[in-house]
Amino acid sequence: MAASTMRSHSLSPSIDPRSGFCAETKTFYSLRAAIPLPPPSRPLSFPSYSFSLLPSPLPSHPALIDASTGETVSYPHLLSQVGSLTANLLTHFSISKGDVALVLSPTRMDFLVLYMSLLSIGAVVSPVNPALTPSEISRLIHLSKPCLAFATSSTTQKLPSGLNAILLDTPQFKNMLQTTPTNFENMKQIEVLQSDLAVIQYSSGTTGRVKAAALSHRFFIAMTAGYCASKPAGPQVTLTTAPTFHSMGFLRFLKGLALGDTTVVLTRERVTLADMIRAANRYKVTEMTAAPPVVVAMAKSDDLAREDLLALETVICGGAPLHVESARRFQERFPHVQLSQWAHSHYLAHNNKRKQPKSMKAT
Repeated sequence: MAASTMRSHSLSPSIDPRSGFCAETKTFYSLRAAIPLPPPSRPLSFPSYSFSLLPSPLPSHPALIDASTGETVSYPHLLSQVGSLTANLLTHFSISKGDVALVLSPTRMDFLVLYMSLLSIGAVVSPVNPALTPSEISRLIHLSKPCLAFATSSTTQKLPSGLNAILLDTPQFKNMLQTTPTNFENMKQIEVLQSDLAVIQYSSGTTGRVKAAALSHRFFIAMTAGYCASKPAGPQVTLTTAPTFHSMGFLRFLKGLALGDTTVVLTRERVTLADMIRAANRYKVTEMTAAPPVVVAMAKSDDLAREDLLALETVICGGAPLHVESARRFQERFPHVQLSQWAHSHYLAHNNKRKQPKSMKAT
């Protein structure tokens, strides 16, 4: 079924005011006020839209923090890296608009730079779970048909031999983030349309074989506009433990940049609940992403002190359904924290006969 906006349909008697469902058109209409968006015909990439939202001068707080190492990236430095990498990709690798770039790597601090650079030139980003087997990755490659891959020395052996790969953990790639080719200024500007394909993500395969989902630049522009409309006052700090091949982690990365917030990541291979709590306390995290087992562990943990997580306002749970009893236990332990369920349909399917806790809302 399609989703639309109420706008001119707000007075239609055929629309259910509780759900927004129109029985005549079989369409769900948003019950929220319409958010202004750029005209669809205006050439505009998601990176250009995001950068236009940033204040001048740029925020003084970090754009990114790696809680595993303490490394930080400022907003001026991040935007400079995006410009340098974009120039190098166009100059040395001849990546063209519409080319699909597969990304096969654990979470890295330079992911956001890579994504924004690829999207800026009209390439299509296709992040893949690095834990998949070579045969599983081959299946995804068959779906998205990438012309280039970005991998690491530990994941590149999972790629088929015919697919060229750029290694992210090499001095050569680091140099591309820091230097701009001298002849780049003479290159023609690439026009990216809002309707152009931006990202290919993959389903979890719970309803059969894995499927590819194509998302446009306008999709991310609209998502960001929605985030901006509901943005709390003051800078926010988000701890994202969700991997960027997952839609929740991917969107949190992009959202943090567009809203001028700070995004905290943990690049360590194995991350424990204690690691998350230390990071949340140290950087005064206001929002964090978590899988259901983490939410359950937070509610049960005997190691959390009363002074822990005082700055935390929101936990976004995704990746699997969270049982209503687990949500209630979490709310009892953290009454000041709002618990939001990512992929809310899972929650409704499992708990459609029970009242939703006040702390649980759809994201």
